[in-house]
Amino acid sequence: MLKLNLPVYEFKIIRQKEALKIFDIYRKCYVKLTPEEWVRQNFLRYLTEVKKVPVSHIKTEGALHLNDLKKRTDAVVFDKEFVPAVLIEFKAPDVLLSEKVFEQINIYSMVVAARYVVVTNGMTHYYAKSGGSGQRVEFINDLPEYCNL
Repeated sequence: MLKLNLPVYEFKIIRQKEALKIFDIYRKCYVKLTPEEWVRQNFLRYLTEVKKVPVSHIKTEGALHLNDLKKRTDAVVFDKEFVPAVLIEFKAPDVLLSEKVFEQINIYSMVVAARYVVVTNGMTHYYAKSGGSGQRVEFINDLPEYCNL
């Protein structure tokens, strides 16, 4: 897989019926290894190993209901009180992080109401601190460690 702009981690990868699968420690199963999944697994490992986020405080592929639409969040990090702290949107490395991507996470953010949002394609990472309902977001250089969320 492509080298990302993240530390290098080891993963359990298997081949099953012509498809590569990666073991997802957050969902506790093997999932199809797509370019977006590669970004998800590497970035979440970065959060657990560098930012010290407990694995038990990360939810991937969570249901999201917005009016009559059913969507899924890519990942949400919960703080010590299990309140959404970080909403994360993953894209494949070759996907441009365009205005459309930011509009998508902005809509999800209205429902999830996390204090921070992250958009990443594994090569470029954007971090923002939410200003609350109806407030502007403030772009920041990095996420704080888990203990400071």
